[in-house]
Amino acid sequence: MTTAQATPARTGAHVAAAVPPGRRTPSDFACKQVMAVTGLVFGAFVLVHMLGNLKAYLGRREFESYAVWLRHMLEPVVPYSGVLWVMRAVLLACLVGHVSCAYILWRRARRARGPFRRKGLPLRSFAARTMPVTGVVLLLFIAFHILDLTTGTRPAASAEYTPMTATNSFAYDNLVHSFDRPWVSAFYIAAMLLLGLHLSHGLWLAVNDLGATGHRLRQVSIALAGVIAIAVMVGNISLPVAVLTGVVS
Repeated sequence: MTTAQATPARTGAHVAAAVPPGRRTPSDFACKQVMAVTGLVFGAFVLVHMLGNLKAYLGRREFESYAVWLRHMLEPVVPYSGVLWVMRAVLLACLVGHVSCAYILWRRARRARGPFRRKGLPLRSFAARTMPVTGVVLLLFIAFHILDLTTGTRPAASAEYTPMTATNSFAYDNLVHSFDRPWVSAFYIAAMLLLGLHLSHGLWLAVNDLGATGHRLRQVSIALAGVIAIAVMVGNISLPVAVLTGVVS
């Protein structure tokens, strides 16, 4: 073999050695940090959103006033619905980052595991094992929920859906008409049960991935994640039940 023939092989080996084995972009650490931060944003959002929805128990006037206030926040500094659209943009960016990083980590875990399921590993909680499944279902629910109560797109929305205007809100009636359909209420309740599972593990995991190492802090984060998950789940589930039973009508 001549020197000219050996050179490409040596060059290729040199290039391969120059690239650190196992190097990934984005790194697992970066993906976990993105998921942790966006997960906390979602946790705060669903808690505040649930508290706002509970205004339906105060009657049509209070609920409609809240819906109008959301669209007129910080006027005239910002235009009509300006703050609401900023919030939607932030949530959309968080959703893209959260789902993308979740998919990357899931694919890498499956590739590392290989075609055979490993045995003898510590038993993980049901919430942890079902995170990918609950995440996919919640993603589908978000799409349906937007079509139902935000854009009013049939058949997701009810036939009685009325779009909001700058001066009039029909959020209360739209909510009641939507949950008057038993199949929608059943889907909503099922989604909230899965949201409770997802939140209970996801919020604790977010705090853990962001560096909570102390035993007491970890115990507090577990308890707080459970309380928030249960509060959001029970509060949201109560609404379709209240509509179906006539408490909210």
